[in-house]
This record gives sequence, C-alpha cells and structure tokens, in this order.
Amino acid sequence: MTTPPLADRLDGLLFFPVTAFGPDGGVDLDVFRAHVRAGIDAGAGAVFACCGTGEFHALTPEEFRDCVAAAVDEAAGAVPVLAGAGYGTALAVHYARLAEEAGADGLLAMPPYLVVPDQAGLLRHYTELAAATRLDVIVYQRDNAVLTPETAVALARTPGVIGLKDGLGDLDLMQRIVSAVRSAGLDLLYFNGLPTAELTGLAYRGIGVRLYSSAVFCFAPDIALAFHRALATGDDPTAHRLIDAFYRPLVELRAEGRGYAVSLVKAAVRMNGLDVGEVRPPLSEPAPGHLRELAAIIERGRAALATGAEETR
Repeated sequence: MTTPPLADRLDGLLFFPVTAFGPDGGVDLDVFRAHVRAGIDAGAGAVFACCGTGEFHALTPEEFRDCVAAAVDEAAGAVPVLAGAGYGTALAVHYARLAEEAGADGLLAMPPYLVVPDQAGLLRHYTELAAATRLDVIVYQRDNAVLTPETAVALARTPGVIGLKDGLGDLDLMQRIVSAVRSAGLDLLYFNGLPTAELTGLAYRGIGVRLYSSAVFCFAPDIALAFHRALATGDDPTAHRLIDAFYRPLVELRAEGRGYAVSLVKAAVRMNGLDVGEVRPPLSEPAPGHLRELAAIIERGRAALATGAEETR
C-alpha cells in the first residue's frame, strides 16, 4: 500500500512530546517510548519528536537520532513522525539526515542559531535543507526567522517545503502570507505554533489556520482533546470555558518564568505520573510555588470539563 503524502496525513491534534531524562541526566528511552505511546493511544494525530518542547537544543546528535527512531518505532506507521532540524545550515542538514535514517516522515525546521539573517539568507537556508533529504519540511517562523509574504511564496514554490508554523503571533503578517500564497495559486499547510496555542486558536481559526501544536496534550490529553473538538466543531462556549478556567491562567503562569514553555510542561507530565526527569541546563525547574499553582490550574481545567459534560446531559 502506498503511503499518502505527509501533507494529507497531518490532521487532528499534533503531539510534541517532552524528552525523558533519567536520574543520571541521560536520555531515558524507555520512559520516552512510554510517553510517546501514551500520546498516540490517547489520539494524537502526529508526533513531533525532539522539537521545542522536546528540548532539541539540549540533545546531542546521537540522542536525537535515538529518540526519533524510538518515536518512529512506537508510532509504527499509525501516525506520522516529524523531527526538529536546526542550527546553521550544515548542522540542520546533518540533523535532517539523521532523522531520515531514523525513519521520520518529515522535518520541523527550527530557526537558525544566533544570527539574524535577511530574507535571501533564510530562503537559501530552507531551500538547502529541503534539498538535503527526501523528507518534507515545515518551516517554523519565530524569533530570528520571520518571513515576508514574498519569501513565503518562494518557499511554497520550493520542492519539499509543505508548511509554515507560526510562533510569532502577528496575525496581520499571517493573513498577508496566507493571501499572498493563495493569490500565487500555491498551497501551504499553516500551523499555529505559539506556546499554548489553544489560547489563540479562535483567532487563528478566523484566518483559516486550524492546525496547531499542543504542549498541553503532553500532560492533559483530556483537556486538549476537548478543546480541539470544540474548535473544530464551532463549539465556542466550550472553548471559552476552557480558555477562561485553564488556558488563560496557564499562559499567565508561563509568563512568570523564563523557559516555562518547556519546564512547566515537563513538570506537569511528572505530576501526571510519568517521571520524565527535569529539564537540562540552561533551562531551570519551575519554582515550588509555581508548581502548586500549576496543579491547581490543571484541577480547575478538569473541573471545567466536568461542568461542560454535566451541562450536555
């Protein structure tokens, strides 16, 4: 049986697993496998291994390869597996080839390291990355990698580039990108890639961006899936209830510490019963008071879910 193109397989709630570390600080592949398997069993539409939530920046190439291979093994073709690829062009190509060897279905192209390139440099970087393997590429727009509509059109014409994930949050720019690519008669997949993307899901839906990454799915798949259903079906009252009780307080807590977009998620996975270890430096663990607040926010989110279930009976 021929596998459908990756662009046709990316649907549903996109799972960005954390990378598990053991007491000695090394990657714990058994726990990572359990985390990936739990996400797939819970209903993930795809697995994005070793990306931002998975601490791509902190992994050696060997650890990266092993984690991607483990995710591919656990998915067993049921859902696509994509892997991060970043740093400068040469290293990004190296990671891309490691991901291809490990059996990944595609790549999430992380922003280049440190430098602030111009549009010509960004286009060359992503073009060379896309040409380096047979894997399809999703470009991650954020920080020092922000595209003009003209560059987005050029990328849409680039063989192997299938999507754009927006971690910037400039809806005016995203609308202009979507319009420019459409006006050129081209297609891209668009993703809301903001941390805790659900908070802005209704706004992104308004410009036609329905795919998004969910870090919450790592530790509260019940809440994440309920919100995803509400967003997909136009059940705005449920979406509003979950935003008010859970997502807005979570985002406000995330703003209390640097690196909390990763370390809070990892802490919440541990709270949920799976010991995935701590974040690696230079990230730090959340403050104890923030962990207590995190537990209370999760509890309130589940209470909001239960209230909605009662109202529909």
